[in-house]
Amino acid sequence: MKSAKLTLIIVLILSLTLAACGTTPAEEAVPEEAPLFYYVSPNPIGVNEFLKMGVTGLDLVGEKYNAETYVLESEFGDPTSWEENVRAAVNDGATIVMVLGFEFNDIIAEVAPEAPDVQFLIVDQCIDNPPANVSCAVFREYEGSYLLGAVAGSLTESNKIGVIGAMDIPFLHRYTDAYAEGALAVNPDVEVSTLWVGGDNPFADPVRAKEQALALASDGADHIYAATAGGNFGVFEAAEEQGFYAYGVDVNQCPNAPGFVMENMIKRVDLAIVDAVDQIMAGETGFFNTYGVAEGAMGLVSLVGENPENSQCVIMEHPDLIETVRGIQQQIIDGTLVIADPMFAE
Repeated sequence: MKSAKLTLIIVLILSLTLAACGTTPAEEAVPEEAPLFYYVSPNPIGVNEFLKMGVTGLDLVGEKYNAETYVLESEFGDPTSWEENVRAAVNDGATIVMVLGFEFNDIIAEVAPEAPDVQFLIVDQCIDNPPANVSCAVFREYEGSYLLGAVAGSLTESNKIGVIGAMDIPFLHRYTDAYAEGALAVNPDVEVSTLWVGGDNPFADPVRAKEQALALASDGADHIYAATAGGNFGVFEAAEEQGFYAYGVDVNQCPNAPGFVMENMIKRVDLAIVDAVDQIMAGETGFFNTYGVAEGAMGLVSLVGENPENSQCVIMEHPDLIETVRGIQQQIIDGTLVIADPMFAE
């Protein structure tokens, strides 16, 4: 009995000693810190649908990975603001810094090598010889613009159509030139005119965009593609005043001028962000993704939009044309129709 009592006493002493020492190793494990995702915009977001989709993508990945998310809006046309915001995100310990647009190319090329533990995602552009911690997600906008041109070329009654770009740079010719190519492919007699917004704020100037649209309409254009970001609202106003059909970009913009917006080129920036962040979080780095109609990231409301029958787009009144354009889209997917990238045209 003495031996049993001694054993019990020893067990009690050991138990008290372990309790005094604290928790077990499993209980002491410190949970991993939540990822920190930053989205740096090149301009104030405002009504710019392209930049707003960056926020949507950020929200989606933030929820998916239980991450802290922050948006830093830069001053328009201010390289100092762009760089300050990128560096602020890095200094705050960002896991991933996402930027949209060509404005950040030189900045990322400089900052990324200085912050090898931070992953950078450039959406809509890429840089030459990117460091290992820089990944890119770009779009084949010319595929969607070609399809819009096929719609406009098929429906024009004046055989005059137009397109307005924000500024005359090679990248935006993916919109203007491909639209013209698609129109001419279905209607060799069509005349396509291109104008540019320009000015100090070409991506957010509805007044200048409207002036360009009115100029095209006065010359007989009855279908006008607006690739001017925030300036599109000015084009839609002109369409309502002059009675021509407009075409939007990035999202469904038909509700902005019901009865006057024929179609839109959908550009799923949010989808590209989610896809790219998934890769980064899985350990992939330094990749280059490209998205077009085959990936479902580019297309028209009538073909890839959610509930197109409720889109308020005039194209829904032309079911036969929708099927024709669907066939053209399938040719692009199959590779039987290859559209050259106007950005690299000689």
